[in-house]
Amino acid sequence: MRNRISTGYASAVLTVIVWGTTFTSTKILLRDFSAHEILFFRSLLAFLVLYIAKPQKLVLREKKHELLFACAGLCGITLYHLFENYSLSFTAVANTSLIVATSPFFIALLSSAFLKAEKPGPAFYLGFLTALTGTAIISFNGRIVLALNPMGDILALCAALSWALYSILSKLLSQYEYGTLQITRRIFGYNLLFLLPVFFFSGFRLNPSLLIKPVNLLHILYLGAVASAMCFGTWNYAIQTLGALRTSVFIYLIPVISVTVSAIVLREPVTLMLIGGAALTLSGLFLSEYKVFLRRGELGETSDSSGSA
Repeated sequence: MRNRISTGYASAVLTVIVWGTTFTSTKILLRDFSAHEILFFRSLLAFLVLYIAKPQKLVLREKKHELLFACAGLCGITLYHLFENYSLSFTAVANTSLIVATSPFFIALLSSAFLKAEKPGPAFYLGFLTALTGTAIISFNGRIVLALNPMGDILALCAALSWALYSILSKLLSQYEYGTLQITRRIFGYNLLFLLPVFFFSGFRLNPSLLIKPVNLLHILYLGAVASAMCFGTWNYAIQTLGALRTSVFIYLIPVISVTVSAIVLREPVTLMLIGGAALTLSGLFLSEYKVFLRRGELGETSDSSGSA
């Protein structure tokens, strides 16, 4: 059990390190592709990689589980990535990544409602207010009028809500003891299905010359094979092992990674106000969940907690 829990923690850390860099990769690809085109390319590649890795057919234990797989594909991939990618079209990488990092709050609320987890207490709400203050500072970032990007920030918040729903659905699916790779592959399959109406209304361009550009091809391969096929599998494994809420705590690391990478690669400015907002956001997130570690952090404990006071 201890080895399994340790592997769960390692899987969560590896996943957020990779995901912390995906904002920059997506931002680069948005120069030549639309948000839904990027999602299609990475999803198709992820599905093929997962099929090669685990070609065995998934046999449903109950027919009603199909609905869970479909909802997980819709929330965790289709809606989440569309919201996130379009958010990046309106606002900076730092804004999107930090707002998406509020998803543990929504996971805590949904866990208490659907997973019979402990209800949030005063410490949770204090942390929530602290994080929201930090997010507001980041959104303004010293440019009160022209720098506000309400559309991008709202889309990022929708992405956070979609991810929270996906985390709950993944935890529910894990209770039925399906294989991690098979769960992930089926979720990506439904995602490809849900993208069809998006293509119908938004159009789809297949430009081979853009796809084979070394920089584009490299980032698509990275997003599809590594950030999607591998990391959705490792994240689902972490959820199965640690629980939805305990795994979500590691999302706190994503803003630090993404801001650092965007500053280096995209040369986006990192101001003192941005650093202060990031500190408040991360402090608030940790404050709301710190009892996950203090009270239920033993390696043998795998139930969800919400950091109640």
